[in-house]
Amino acid sequence: MSAALASGLRALRPKQWIKNAVVLAPLIFALGDPAQQVNAASALAAFAAAGIFCLVSSGIYILNDLRDLELDRAHPVKRLRPFASGALSTRIGAMMAGVLLTGGLALAFALDRAFAGVVTGYVLLQALYSLALKRVALVDILVIAIGFVLRALAGAVVIHVAISPWLLLCTLLLALFLALCKRRHELVALGIADGASRPSLRGYDQRLLDVLIPMIAAATLLAYSLYTLWPDTVAKFGSHKLGFTIPFVVFGLFRYLDLVYRREEGGRPEQLLLTDPPLLINLALYGATVLALFLWR
Repeated sequence: MSAALASGLRALRPKQWIKNAVVLAPLIFALGDPAQQVNAASALAAFAAAGIFCLVSSGIYILNDLRDLELDRAHPVKRLRPFASGALSTRIGAMMAGVLLTGGLALAFALDRAFAGVVTGYVLLQALYSLALKRVALVDILVIAIGFVLRALAGAVVIHVAISPWLLLCTLLLALFLALCKRRHELVALGIADGASRPSLRGYDQRLLDVLIPMIAAATLLAYSLYTLWPDTVAKFGSHKLGFTIPFVVFGLFRYLDLVYRREEGGRPEQLLLTDPPLLINLALYGATVLALFLWR
């Protein structure tokens, strides 16, 4: 593989595509609901939707890198990115972003118009984030979290199923938790509180983050627990057994907090989720338990 091709692949940030797995959540939870009509075509549509989000999100990442070249060069890690390091030219980057965004939106409209509307909203939100909102403390993490909610909403829209407001709330809270942990890592572990590489960090304080992180973690656990035991959920799935998945959520949050506070990690959530053995095992067990509960009725 040539150096240019390898740099182009890195610019897409394929490791962050795991975030788009959220698009598949409505399909998974719809499997256990007899009122929802899902089949093989629904599964194909959901996976196609996740792939489209990979395309447009990569386009947004490239645009963001092009806009923040100087800021990235002042960051101890981001300075190694293809555009900040000079491995790829800004001209090539602009072409890549144009192809990814245009192609992704075209595929979205071909797949489903309502889904395309959500994808368009996601792209516009991310454009606002890149242009201005990423520089405002607290607002920046809210925009990131809303992006995950739009992913979950898109996954429901594309297969034409209703999604529980509780799941959207859980998605919002979990995304906020991960974003806050990432800001703490940048502020404390990397020591870039001056905002030279991320202006919004000037509005954060370690004491504030150390209050917000456990608060949001507790809210996430409470919201998920209430969702699994809520009468509407029990009636929808015909069982209260979804509550058996709560311990996996507890362990996942505890493990992540351990990585953030004891090991000073958390700067790259997508990498932790793909490389930390306890988290991987916990996630696999959670997924297997959910599928078993839904299929064994």
